[in-house]
Amino acid sequence: MSGGVDSSVAAGLLLEQGYEVVGSHMKLVRLTNGGVEGGCCGHGALEDARAVAASLGVLFDVHDVSEEFEETVIADFFTEHEAGRTPNPCVRCNEHIKFGAFLRHADELGCGFVATGHYARAERTAGGRWRLLKGADRAKDQSYVLHMLGQRQLARALFPLGGLAKVETRAEAARLGLGAIASKPDSQESCFVSGWGHVAFLEEFVPRLVREGEVVDLEGRVLAHHRGSFRYTIGQRRSLGVSTGEPNYVLDIDPVRNRVVVGAEELLAGCGLVADELSWVAGEPPSDGPFEAEVQIRYRGEAAPAVAEVQGETTRVEFLVPQRAIAPGQSAVLYRGREVLGGGRVLRALRD
Repeated sequence: MSGGVDSSVAAGLLLEQGYEVVGSHMKLVRLTNGGVEGGCCGHGALEDARAVAASLGVLFDVHDVSEEFEETVIADFFTEHEAGRTPNPCVRCNEHIKFGAFLRHADELGCGFVATGHYARAERTAGGRWRLLKGADRAKDQSYVLHMLGQRQLARALFPLGGLAKVETRAEAARLGLGAIASKPDSQESCFVSGWGHVAFLEEFVPRLVREGEVVDLEGRVLAHHRGSFRYTIGQRRSLGVSTGEPNYVLDIDPVRNRVVVGAEELLAGCGLVADELSWVAGEPPSDGPFEAEVQIRYRGEAAPAVAEVQGETTRVEFLVPQRAIAPGQSAVLYRGREVLGGGRVLRALRD
């Protein structure tokens, strides 16, 4: 229970369905060299979660997972930026914390299931296989950041909000007597950079990233200078410091030379990608050879038709229609309709 409306309503609905509920609040991170405390694990969030648990009449537990969080989610955030990639911390948090360390904590408490406020659905087939499906609310669907869940995790996962729209969740909060959190706004940033912004956060905790470099065009001509390539992501247009009379976009990031390559928007189109760190919901890919799927390359993006093929430790994806701004470090998630097949990390974009 984060103290937000989604996890609070999830707890209330499960209680009504007859489950014995323990509300557990995860203390995620406190970085003391600069004094930052994550927005969803700060004192205010903790007290909101505690108050909701008291209102619902359920046991309340605070679980400190800050060590695991810093060793996995934050360490990955630093490493990926050093490598010139754009990471997705929510994916790593779901993998290592909510369905890793937190699932182990559920075992310690004697709990059979872990429930979250994610907008996604888990469904068991007649043959006993678990499927991960998109949430009913297309605008809030969070299956993208849960693509790494396999059969073991899904067998113990409950997503009470999977069939609801966000507006319905807020109405349920009011009905459950949780009016104080019914209109609480959604968090917009990664919890551990709350109040900072990711650039300021990286400047504070990874100062070696702050170094002067060049902004160049495709011919290598120097157009401007910057103070660290970690400040940029593929497709970015603003804050480039470039004035050529034409719009420029970030096309590539070279972390070794600390260079940012910019150019025209049409050069952002990628015909495909190569992904690594693949995981499959069913435990294996759907085919030994090429197979059709819809592939989503960013959290709020649309899945696009493609052909995928597993090639050893990586998977190659070729889109039927080129996609804009394929960013290394983001997740490539493969779907068939509303079902998640699996996904991995974008290693590189493919261009004609």
